[in-house]
Amino acid sequence: MKTLSQFNWSIMTPEFIILGVAAVLVVLDLFMPKKQDRKILGWIAIAGIFAAIISLAGLVDLHVTSILDDTFRLDGFAKAFKFLLLGGGLLVMFLAISYEPKDGVEEYHGEFFYLFLAALLGAMVMTSSGDLITLFVGLELLSITSYILVGIRKHHLQSNESAMKYVINGGIATAITLFGMSYVYGLTGSTNLVTIATKLQSLADPHIAYLLGLAFLMILVGLSFKLAAAPFHMWAPDVYQGAPTPVTAFLSVVSKTAGFVIIIRILLSIFGVAASNGPGSAPILLNMQNYISFVAAATMIIGNVVALRQTDIKRMFAYSSIAHAGYVLVAFASMSSNLFYSVWFYLLAYLFMNLGAFAVIQLVSEKTGSTKISEYAGLYRRSPVLAVAMGILLISLAGFPGTAGFIGKLNIFIGTFVGVPHYVLASVMIATTVVSYFYYFGVMTQMFFRPAKDDSKFGNIPFGILVVLIVAVAASVLFGLAPNIASNFLVNHFSDFQDFLQ
Repeated sequence: MKTLSQFNWSIMTPEFIILGVAAVLVVLDLFMPKKQDRKILGWIAIAGIFAAIISLAGLVDLHVTSILDDTFRLDGFAKAFKFLLLGGGLLVMFLAISYEPKDGVEEYHGEFFYLFLAALLGAMVMTSSGDLITLFVGLELLSITSYILVGIRKHHLQSNESAMKYVINGGIATAITLFGMSYVYGLTGSTNLVTIATKLQSLADPHIAYLLGLAFLMILVGLSFKLAAAPFHMWAPDVYQGAPTPVTAFLSVVSKTAGFVIIIRILLSIFGVAASNGPGSAPILLNMQNYISFVAAATMIIGNVVALRQTDIKRMFAYSSIAHAGYVLVAFASMSSNLFYSVWFYLLAYLFMNLGAFAVIQLVSEKTGSTKISEYAGLYRRSPVLAVAMGILLISLAGFPGTAGFIGKLNIFIGTFVGVPHYVLASVMIATTVVSYFYYFGVMTQMFFRPAKDDSKFGNIPFGILVVLIVAVAASVLFGLAPNIASNFLVNHFSDFQDFLQ
C-alpha cells in the first residue's frame, strides 16, 4: 500500500471517471424497474464523458509522467489522441440516446451504454500504454466489448451474422498480433516499450533483425484487420451493415482511431528505432516501407472502387472507411517529419465528417426502415436541413477545398514529397480521391435531383441527432477554413509530440 500510494494516480483521472461511471451504470441498470426507459443511463454516460474531457484538459500542461513501472505514461501523444477518443465517444453517445429503429427489434438495455464506456476505456488505455501487455489489455477490452455491441440485437439475424464474422476475424487478428509481440519479447526479454527500444538500437545480429522483420509483418497484418485495411478488410462491410447505427459509427471512428494509436505506439516505438544491420544502420521500419506502401495503396484502391457498386449506404460507408484508412496509412508509408500532425488532424476531421454523416443515416433509416441509397431520393424536399448538412459532410469526405477533409488529405499528400518522394503513393491517392467523388456525389444526386418516393416531411430532428449534426458541420467547415486552430493547439500544448519516445 505504501508503494501504491507513491504513484501519481491523478494522471489516470479520465480513465477512473469512465470506469466509475460504467460501474455506476451497471448497478443502476441492475436495480432499475424493467419497464423504465434506460435512456437516462445514456445521459449519465454523457455527463461522465464530459467530466473525463474536463479532467483531461486539466492535465494538458503536465510534463511527461509515467507510473506502474512505465506501463502507463501520459505524454503529448496520449493526451492529444484521448481528446479524439473522448470527443468521438461523446458524439456517438448522443447518437445512441436518439436511436429508435423502426422495426422495434431493439429495446433500450442498460448494457448498450456501459459497454460503450468499457470500449472507450480500452481505447484510452491503449493511448497511454508504455508496455506491450498494457497495450494488449486495452486492445482486448475494446475488441471484446465491440463484439458484443455489434451483436446486441439478439433477435436480428443480420446482426447475429455480422457479430459472428467480427468475432472470428477479430480472434484471428488478435492471435497474429500476439504472436508478433511474442517474438519481440523473446528477442529482448522485456515487454516495456522504452526498454525494448533501448536494446534494439544497438542491434548487431542479422538473424535477430530477420526475426524482428517477421514480427513486424505479423503485427502489421494483425493490426490491419483492426483497421479494416486491404486485403484484410472483408469483415467490415457485413459488420457495418448488420450492427446498430451508433455501433457502426463507433467502429468507424473511435475503434479505427484506437487502431492507429496502437500502430503508432508499437511500430514507431519498437521498429522505428531497431537497427536493421548493426548500430547506426537504418531502422527496420524504413526497410519495411514498401510493405506499408502496398497495404496503403491496396486499401485506397479496393475501398474506393468497390464502394462504387454499393446500393446500401452503410456498406458504402464501410468501403469509404476502408479507403480513409488507406489515406492515413500513406502518412505511415511516407514517414515524413509531420507524421504525427498529419495523422492526428486527419482523424480529427474524419471524426466529425463521418459521425455527422452517420447521424443523417441513422435518422433516415429510422424514418424509412431501410438503408438503401435510393431512400435518399428527394431528401432535400422532405428535410432541407438534413440534406444540406449531409451535402457539406459528403463534400468534406470527398476532400473538397474549404473543408476539413481537404486539409487532412493535403497534409498527407504533401508529406509524400518530404524526404524521399513517394510518387506512386501520391498518384494513387489522387486517383482514388477522384474515384470517391462518384459515389459521394451519387448520394448527393439522390438527395437534390431525384424525385422523392414519399413527400411526407421528416418533422423535428431528435435532440441527440441535432447536436451531432451541428457540431460535425461546424467543425468540418471551421477546420477547413482555419486549420491553424488545430496546429496551434498541438504546438502550444503538446510540443508537436516531441516527448513521444522520452
